[in-house]
Amino acid sequence: MSEEKSFPSRKTYSPSVVFQPQAQRNIGAGIHKLVAAIRPTLGPTPRTVAMTRLDDVRKRPEVLDSGGIIARKVIEMGRRDEDAGAMLARALICRQHDQMGDGSATAAVLLQAIYTQGVHYLAAGGNAMRLRHFLERALAAALEAMDELTAPVSGKEALARVAESICHDPPLAKLLGEIFDIIGADGQLDIRKDHSRSLRREYIEGMFWNSGLFSREMIADQKALQTVYEEPAIVIADFKVDDPRHVMPMLELAVDEKIEKLMFIAGDLSDNAIAGLLMANGKLKNFQVMAIRGPGMNPDDRQTAIEDLAVITGAVPLLKVAGDTLKDIGRANIGGARRAWASPHNFGIIGGKGNARRLRRHVNDLQAQYQRLDDQDARGALQARIGKLMGGSATLWIGGLSETEIEARKSSAEATANAMRTAVQSGVVPGGGVAYLRCRRRLVGRLNSSADADERAAYRILHDALAEPARAIYENAGYEPGEILARLTRKKEARAFDVLRDRLVERGGLLDGAANQKMALKNAVLTAGMALTIDVLVHHKTPDIARAPG
Repeated sequence: MSEEKSFPSRKTYSPSVVFQPQAQRNIGAGIHKLVAAIRPTLGPTPRTVAMTRLDDVRKRPEVLDSGGIIARKVIEMGRRDEDAGAMLARALICRQHDQMGDGSATAAVLLQAIYTQGVHYLAAGGNAMRLRHFLERALAAALEAMDELTAPVSGKEALARVAESICHDPPLAKLLGEIFDIIGADGQLDIRKDHSRSLRREYIEGMFWNSGLFSREMIADQKALQTVYEEPAIVIADFKVDDPRHVMPMLELAVDEKIEKLMFIAGDLSDNAIAGLLMANGKLKNFQVMAIRGPGMNPDDRQTAIEDLAVITGAVPLLKVAGDTLKDIGRANIGGARRAWASPHNFGIIGGKGNARRLRRHVNDLQAQYQRLDDQDARGALQARIGKLMGGSATLWIGGLSETEIEARKSSAEATANAMRTAVQSGVVPGGGVAYLRCRRRLVGRLNSSADADERAAYRILHDALAEPARAIYENAGYEPGEILARLTRKKEARAFDVLRDRLVERGGLLDGAANQKMALKNAVLTAGMALTIDVLVHHKTPDIARAPG
C-alpha cells in the first residue's frame, strides 16, 4: 500500500455536494480500503504491509505490521469521498493506538463490520439516528458482559501470556512477564538498546535517575565506578553554586549535626565549588560529601524531579525562585535515606526517609492525574515518576543481529510494556477474540426480548460484528474461521484456540488486557454510529496555492 499525499500541482478539485446513497457508499469504500490494509496485522501471526512514498518511489518500501503505525502513515486517499471514510477510520485507529498502545487492528475490524451491516440495514429502510442510539445501548450491554469476564492477573506465567498476546515474541514476553511480576504495574522500567545479540534484564533496588556525579574524583570504588553511602544526609538545591565559600554554611551545618555522609544535589557547580567540596573530603574528619547534578533535561523535568526527591527524602529543597542560597540552609533542608549511590551517569536512593503518609498522597495525586491524561507521551513521563516513587526498578536490554532489528524489538517492547501496565491495573479477559464471542450471549438475550425493529437490528449488528476479530485472527493464521468457531462451540470446556500451537486451550491459556479490548469496542461502535449518520458530503474547491516558478 502506498503512503498517499496530496500534491496540488498534480490534482485540483472543484466544489461539489454528494448526497445519499452515494455518500454512504463512498464513505464505506474509504473505510474498507484502509481497514483492508490493517486487518492482516491482527493476531499472533500477522502479515505485513509494504508502504512506499509517492514522492520517492525509488526508496526501499517500509514493511510494517502495526495497525496504528500503518494508519498514521496514510495521509490521504485518491478520491475525496473515499478519503472522508478513510480519515474517520484513521482517527479511530490512531486514537486507540495513542490511548492504549494496543488494539488498533481490533478496533478497525470491528468498525468495518459494524458499518457494513449498518449500511445494509439503512438501505432496507432503517432509521440512522435510532440505529445509532440503539448501537450505543448495545455497546453498554457488551461492556457489562466484558466487566463480568474481567479478572485480575498476577504471576509471571500469566503476565508472560498477556505480553505474548501483544508482542508475539515469546522470549521478550517471558522476560516482561518476570519483570512486571517483580516491579508491579507502577514500577520503573527502562528499555535500552544493547550491543549483544540477546535479551537481558537488570533489577535495581530503590529508585534511580539519569544524572550523576559532578566529578570522577568523588568516586570511591574505582572498579565499580560508583560511590555508596549508608545512612546519608541529603541536601537539594536547584541553583548554581559558583564560589567555594558558598558551600561553607552547608559544611558547617553538617559538622554541627554530626553528619558523616552527605549527598548534595545541585543545579550546577563551578569548578571552584567542586574543588572546595573535594577539599572538605580530605580535611574534615569522619566526613564525606558527593555532589550530584540535578536530574532533568529541561526546567519542567528538573522541577518535578526536585518535587519527587523532596517527598522521598523528607528534605525541604532550596529554590532559586524563592531567593534561597546555601546561606539559608537549616535542619529542615536536610533529608535522609537508608542508602544512596552515584556513578558518573546515574544516582539512586534506597529507603528514603520522607513522611510515608505524604508520599502516599503524592503518589495518589499523580495516579489520578495519570488517569485524566490522554496524551501518550505525557502519560509515559508521569508513569516514570510514579515508578520511581513506588521503588521498584528494572532495566531491559534489547539486543539483536542488526541495528534495524534492535530498533524494531525495542519499539515493540515499549508498546508491550505500556499495554501490560494497563492490563495489570485493569485486569484481563480471555484472549484470541474469545472475550467478544462470549459477550454475544448478553446481546442475544436483549435481542430476543426487544420488539423494536431498530433496536433488534442494533443488537444483531453488534452480535455479528463481535465475531470478526476472532475470524480475522484465524484467517491470518491460515485457518478456516468457520471450522475453528464450530470446534469451540462443540467443545464447551475449551476457552480459546491457540493459533500458534494449533490446539484448543483451557481458561487462562490466552489472555488480553481488558481495558484495551473495551476501549477498542467502544471506539469502534461510537465511530461507526457517527459514520452511519452522515447524510451529505460537502467538498470545497482546492484553494489556490502559490507555486514556485518552473
